[in-house]
Amino acid sequence: MDPIHRGPDESGHDAAAEDARPAHPAALPERAAPAPARARVTRIVSGGLLLTVNPVDGSEIEPCPPGEEPPAARRRTPEERAEATGAAAGPPPPGPADPELPLLERDEQRARLAETLTRGRSARLTGPDGSGRTALLDAVADDCAALAPDGVVRLSGRHRTTPGELLHELRAAVLHAPHHRPDRDGLRDSLAGVGAVVVVDDLEFGGAALDELLAAAPECAFLLAAAPGVPAPSAEAQIEEVALPGLGRAASLALLEAAVGRRLTDEEANWAGDLWFESEGLPLRFVQAGALLRQRDRLRVTPAEFDAFGALEEAFGPSGTAPAAGPADAAPGPDPYEDPDIEVHEVPLPSLGEGAAPAALLASRLSRSAQTTLRFAVALGGEVPHHAHLPALVGDTHADAALGELRACGLLTPAGTRHRLAGGVLTQLLAHGYGHDAADRVHAAAQHYAWWAGHPSVGPERAAAESDALLAALAALLADTAGGTEAEAERRTTAVALARAAAPAFAAGLHWSAWERALRSGQEAARLAGEVAEEAYFHHELGVLAICAGNLARARAELEASIGLRGVLADKRGTVAGRRALALVGDLGREREPAPAPARADPGRVPTARPAVGGPVVTPP
Repeated sequence: MDPIHRGPDESGHDAAAEDARPAHPAALPERAAPAPARARVTRIVSGGLLLTVNPVDGSEIEPCPPGEEPPAARRRTPEERAEATGAAAGPPPPGPADPELPLLERDEQRARLAETLTRGRSARLTGPDGSGRTALLDAVADDCAALAPDGVVRLSGRHRTTPGELLHELRAAVLHAPHHRPDRDGLRDSLAGVGAVVVVDDLEFGGAALDELLAAAPECAFLLAAAPGVPAPSAEAQIEEVALPGLGRAASLALLEAAVGRRLTDEEANWAGDLWFESEGLPLRFVQAGALLRQRDRLRVTPAEFDAFGALEEAFGPSGTAPAAGPADAAPGPDPYEDPDIEVHEVPLPSLGEGAAPAALLASRLSRSAQTTLRFAVALGGEVPHHAHLPALVGDTHADAALGELRACGLLTPAGTRHRLAGGVLTQLLAHGYGHDAADRVHAAAQHYAWWAGHPSVGPERAAAESDALLAALAALLADTAGGTEAEAERRTTAVALARAAAPAFAAGLHWSAWERALRSGQEAARLAGEVAEEAYFHHELGVLAICAGNLARARAELEASIGLRGVLADKRGTVAGRRALALVGDLGREREPAPAPARADPGRVPTARPAVGGPVVTPP
């Protein structure tokens, strides 16, 4: 049984590994399983080097031998691109569907962006969190679906501080070349003929790095979205800048009516007008306000006392199951609560402060599973685990439906193929005590992810897709291990185990920026925990990664540190592997040394003819 997707096991493993799955996230899987799991060894060609990723003994690297060169990359078909995107996202979560909300007062920006892309130029959309950047990107991407020969490629710029990882993801989305990660020159050659509309949400860099991104794919048109604080493009970049303002009062009220699914009363319209003035027309506030009014409608017809701890959900099912909004051009229907046969209870409207910061009030009216999911997201710094992990983390077999609840309330926003807390939600929940048990929840999440990432049935692509949550758990766990208590020592050990399981999966999944972050966090955790063997492993892996990146000075330093630690442990096998990698560093360094220049003759000196062996010296007159 696959530990994430329900259904028959496709990896050929028996049920022994499934029996080791923890019933509660606080429990690690059984370490003394009778049948040891088979290690997942992956061979990757990087430039002219062959990298063998071995989760047990460490990675090995050598010059790529003849016959191991990867075949030429081929273009993916549209069906293959769609299949790859769906595989990374996984099945949709159960639960209520998101309300179909109209895209209001965005026609001008939408037409301008589409026209810019049609001319083959790139554009950058800026707006604060909650202004609807992602929704507008989706609409423009649909408008340009048939514009380029390689279609539309959606990428996430979150946690990508350099263009290299985005370029590798662009190549993987368009070209099929498994287990091959080209070097810098090979990457540029691969992307030279790619023609696609590349949509990058949550871009985190600008300036020279953005120039490098655009220059590496000259036949692509880029549609970028960034927050106002992200560095601007350079003066030489040919990028159309489009700002995203807030909605007007009329459009904000129309959006609220669409979110509620009915017409607003005069009292609600006045309240919404005050909210519009306070929020400056931020669309997210009215999506969340619509969820508040839907919850209020349900409370008005609920005969039982509402206790803010899940009674509403247990009595009437998950929240968000109110009548869905109709098409964007349809007028809101009549108020379903005007039926004289229904006893309506008086429930006051939320205050203006609750409407401006509604996260805590919305969460108090959700199911227990949704509230627990929010606490895990707060503990992970805003990263939300994939819904397939929620039953194990929350301890409820139906907890995967919580993601639908949270998304319908506007508490989550898409982040690539996953979700994170919407803008401002993390701060609001922290102010209401949602982070008081963050350390325990981080530890539980780290234990679960350490078991999951090392499971043989979990492919490296799926582990790489969940990298944001894994790395957030690792960083939070490492930040809470400075003391000397027994609990902190246990967290250090868990951090080492998580990094040890996740790093090889990230390497095999070709997500090398996540690989490096996991290795550095693991090395620090191993140093704090006093686990010398694990610290030597992380130093070795960092050296191998530096070789692949072409940074030979760093590779030498990391490998020498690893060899020194393994020498203390008398680890002959690890020492030999480290010396082999260090010898490769020396060979690559000699290859890159420029050839010595020929000696230049002294113009003031008369050359002397060199005689044959034993012959006289002949001096020209």
